[in-house]
Amino acid sequence: MEWSEKTVVVIGTGISGIAATDLLVEVGASVILYDGNDKLNPEDIKAKLKSTKGVSVVLGEQLTKELRSNVSQVVISPGVPIDNPLVEELRREGKEILGEVELAYMLSEGQIAAITGTNGKTTTTALVGEILKSFYASAFVVGNIGIPYTRMATQIKKDSVVAAEISSFQLETVHTFRPKVSAILNITPDHLNRHYTMECYTDTKFEITAHQTKDEVCVLNYEDPILRKKADSVPAKVFYFSSMQPLEEGIYLDEEQNIIFAYEGKKEKVCHISELNLLGKHNYENVMAAVAIGYFMGVPMDHIQKVIKEFTAVEHRIEYVTEKNGVKYYNDSKGTNPDAAIQGIRAMITKTVLIGGGYDKGSEYDEWIEAFDGKVKLLVLLGQTADKIEECARRHGFNDIIKVDSLEEAVKVCAQNAEPGEAVLLSPACASWGMFDNYEQRGNMFKDMVRAL
Repeated sequence: MEWSEKTVVVIGTGISGIAATDLLVEVGASVILYDGNDKLNPEDIKAKLKSTKGVSVVLGEQLTKELRSNVSQVVISPGVPIDNPLVEELRREGKEILGEVELAYMLSEGQIAAITGTNGKTTTTALVGEILKSFYASAFVVGNIGIPYTRMATQIKKDSVVAAEISSFQLETVHTFRPKVSAILNITPDHLNRHYTMECYTDTKFEITAHQTKDEVCVLNYEDPILRKKADSVPAKVFYFSSMQPLEEGIYLDEEQNIIFAYEGKKEKVCHISELNLLGKHNYENVMAAVAIGYFMGVPMDHIQKVIKEFTAVEHRIEYVTEKNGVKYYNDSKGTNPDAAIQGIRAMITKTVLIGGGYDKGSEYDEWIEAFDGKVKLLVLLGQTADKIEECARRHGFNDIIKVDSLEEAVKVCAQNAEPGEAVLLSPACASWGMFDNYEQRGNMFKDMVRAL
């Protein structure tokens, strides 16, 4: 059946849902754009669309069985769980449940480098995007990094290449998605309020490899025990990166802190870490992953070397903001879980006043507190998790804690307590929801407040 003959339900009226609707309208489908929130204004939703041709907006309880009787497919936004009662009911009715990544893949061409993992996705995807752009005339950077894959799908042609950041939520709904190069950077506990168990979360991440063949490549972190254990289940050729030890075949950091690329019996020095603008071991891992991905996407090594030496930190990821009264301020709002926040702390080289706390995703904070390692001078807590983190910190013997009611108050407390030569780091170890729309808003507000000191 041609798309022009289909009626598709799109669930969710956020950025993802609007982009999916625009794409479906572009290919001629009729769309029922649905949101469970009946307080929304249909005209406001329609105003976000490029075209309303063939689109009806349905809210709350109005998505009746009669209305959806001729629907063949349902596209759900990443924020909608696959065990949502409505989604389960639609599945029982025989509707095909798609996510935005699957929809975009069905309606685009080109070769894809797809990156997932608990942490490092955004930096790695941005770097891969720059590597691809240095060599290919038609290169796109899409996905969880901020530009929906669906928004660019019809522009992605046969000669195009794509760097796509893919979240676990997006991988729940892929059926045919097949990247030329996939990468899983790491697996640590996250989103367990959505995936419930680590086993389910891990299996979902590995869906990025599910439709690859031995002619394609999967880049994995050799130092991640979960990834190494499941590597045998990957249908693609596995290529490892390691920040801890040399590899016979793979890319690794040697004892002199050189990045070495070993492949098909040859070893090549890519660069020394002193030539990079990124801080911290986790970023060296991101660079190694990006080098491998770029290489297997067909980019010559000299192009890759030039790009990685010029690349600077992604916004909101250990991003230097400014210096005030001898104190350096860093924005790590992208540190939305404990493991990501650990990397933020490790990147600091001076005594640090740390801002943490936010929405509770069911995480535990013991390893994060242990990573303070004498470096954190004061912990300033806000948000839903403040009490939970405080209790954990005191259990580990860390008692220099101040709780605040707002980010503005947190910045003022930090400015009062940080001394010249020290640092202030926003690295919350928690999601932003509840107090902010997203981590970008949280980070931007932090930067504005710091600059206004």
